[in-house]
Amino acid sequence: MADMAAHNAHHGQHDAFQHQFEDMEQQRDAGTFGMWVFLAQEIMFFGGIFGAYIVYRVLFHDAFEIGSNLLNVRFGAINTIVLIASSLTMAMAIHSAQAGKKGKTQVMYLLLTVLLGVIFLTLKFSFEWRTDYHEHLIPGFGFVIRNAWGGAGIHVPLFFCFYFFMTGLHALHMIIGIPIILVIAVMAWRNRFDEVYYAPLEMVGLYWHFVDIVWIFLFPLLYLVGGRYLSNGGQ
Repeated sequence: MADMAAHNAHHGQHDAFQHQFEDMEQQRDAGTFGMWVFLAQEIMFFGGIFGAYIVYRVLFHDAFEIGSNLLNVRFGAINTIVLIASSLTMAMAIHSAQAGKKGKTQVMYLLLTVLLGVIFLTLKFSFEWRTDYHEHLIPGFGFVIRNAWGGAGIHVPLFFCFYFFMTGLHALHMIIGIPIILVIAVMAWRNRFDEVYYAPLEMVGLYWHFVDIVWIFLFPLLYLVGGRYLSNGGQ
């Protein structure tokens, strides 16, 4: 073990260096490539969902406009700000490692990222979805088609099917990401990351930024369809 550490030190390598790579740069590049391959798969997955949404949005324009105006845009806007802030704290955690700052600084930013993620999920589930349930806007759970919607009302549940599926899938990605960030925070607390080795932190950051970008697309697609000139449930 001592000989291996001496060998790594001689070649300017870190304790986290894996023997199958030539150097730390190649190891980092391999990890980055793997993460981008994963994210490419995620982009294709969400791209298919977005494509289906756009097709039905064109086919049932009025119904989707009514459905969008039934959503509480304040929740969507607040959650957008929360996620942008979480991307900032995640970026600061990575920057702290790159700058060689102590693990406690990295942990602080990572825990702030987790806190903002929890705030997002709390607003989504405990407030927004709960309000949607009480207003009978969940398809299959007593969804109420109002007479004021006219003929377009029959397709409004289709909008909410997309809404709950897309936002639920996004929330699932956040639920998966939060415990991963906590694991990375434990590693940071143990001073595993520094200006030489911070690849796991960077990979998790890429994932979290991707999740945030997905929401940046979801917010206008779901909450801002055709403007928000309707009120009182489309009346």
